[in-house]
Amino acid sequence: MRDLDGLDLGAFGIWTFDFEDLPAAGIRDAAQELEALGWRAVWIPERDGREALTHAGFLLASTERMHVVNGIARIWSREARWTYGAGLLLADAYPDRHVLGLGVSGGKPGTKPYAAMVEYLDELDALETPNPAPAAPMRRILAAYGPKMLELARDRSAGAHTYHVNVAHTEQSREILGADAFLGVEHAVLFETDAATARAVAREHLSGYLASEFNIAKFRRLGYTDDDLAHGGSDRFVDDLVFWGDPDAVVKKLRGHVDAGADHVGIQVIGVRPGESAMPHWRVLGEALLP
Repeated sequence: MRDLDGLDLGAFGIWTFDFEDLPAAGIRDAAQELEALGWRAVWIPERDGREALTHAGFLLASTERMHVVNGIARIWSREARWTYGAGLLLADAYPDRHVLGLGVSGGKPGTKPYAAMVEYLDELDALETPNPAPAAPMRRILAAYGPKMLELARDRSAGAHTYHVNVAHTEQSREILGADAFLGVEHAVLFETDAATARAVAREHLSGYLASEFNIAKFRRLGYTDDDLAHGGSDRFVDDLVFWGDPDAVVKKLRGHVDAGADHVGIQVIGVRPGESAMPHWRVLGEALLP
């Protein structure tokens, strides 16, 4: 297995929006239990109000060994100099535990995602810090889907983070990234054995992405037709993007990404009702996937 420049996240980790809905004490308790269960990595997005780098810092401070990955910190949220300074401080305070995942998150009107990312990386790489340099390096990866962004992730970072993709895309990504770059793949899972119920929950989860031109373009690149993307998504589309079933079936499907070339799979549990915790599902996954 390729590691992340000497940093081993394990083959599977937790990818979650859940911390957006918890107070600080709840986030701390959940992170500490995940660490006690043996999970080595937790991935956090930047979407609903939690600022990416303070969020990462809080999780790092709440745990002792857990790796925290921004999946992703949006380049539109802060200027490159402040991302650079925050990343260096986290690398210094928590050596070999933080990964700065950067992404365009849909882009902005009048901008092209690839050009915006190149410009942002150029700014980052030109910066020098007046602060003490950390002993451990600041590590970064890029959110990437298309060939050009995957090549950029390979050439200008430690590797790529993909989100809501199928196993075929993981295989294609590995071919583009080559043998040495890191590939972390997010995938949604649902513990539900009834097909109609599972697909209804999955369609609700995917509905927001099917309303986004950026994501629709991505899904078309994955090989899905207009018919696949209509009316909440075809069964084929839904089943590829959300792995559902009993724990054994879900785990078998997750391992497909590893077999296709992923170094790490960040598992997003969906179908958790508001006010409830995904922890019972994370425990089940831990029993099945962790050494």
